[in-house]
Amino acid sequence: MAEVIYTKQAPDAIGPYSQAIKTNGLVFTSGQIAINPATGSVEADTIEGQTEQVMQNLKNLLEAAGSSLEKAVKTVCFLADMNDFAAFNAIYGQYFTGKPARSCVAVKTLPKNVLCEVEVIAEA
Repeated sequence: MAEVIYTKQAPDAIGPYSQAIKTNGLVFTSGQIAINPATGSVEADTIEGQTEQVMQNLKNLLEAAGSSLEKAVKTVCFLADMNDFAAFNAIYGQYFTGKPARSCVAVKTLPKNVLCEVEVIAEA
């Protein structure tokens, strides 16, 4: 049976979905953007600042599910501008030291006009 994961240490869902679902030994996060859960707003305007916030949101969400960034097996990353790839990658690499499988694509627009979004599949 699937378990809905919720924590106040990550932003509330901005639509009809869960922050994460835990099922069959895996945690599936919804895409996390650079919303500070304490304020409910996007506070950073650089790719570096937004990537840091996204990583903190994912860390907190996975911990609430009994998992961690170290248990990540797959990530999907969305960038508003592929020119931000190197700066994004530098910060991403500090958090995902286990080097999970990954896809990274540029998209036209992200929610709230943020610069990046990341979703994770991790072992529970």
